[in-house]
Amino acid sequence: MNFIGDIISGEFDQFTDEFILHQVKQFSTSSILNQDQFNAIYNYLISHKHELDGQVLTLNEEMLIRLSQHETDIFIRDLDKIKGFYH
Repeated sequence: MNFIGDIISGEFDQFTDEFILHQVKQFSTSSILNQDQFNAIYNYLISHKHELDGQVLTLNEEMLIRLSQHETDIFIRDLDKIKGFYH
């Protein structure tokens, strides 16, 4: 199932119960998130969403992507939409 959000895009594999992240903002990636990894990211962002400096994500263990506080909120909304895909 393909997903295109406001900050992230990817696809959910119903057979493996994993989300394959293809893009964050304008940056391409190929990161696979099982439910535990997804929940860890989601819970971290929820608990830190009020930080004025925003967040920095690491893609492919080498590329840093800055998210403003507003972009973090949008990222969380995208994750909220994906969260229901997991079994």
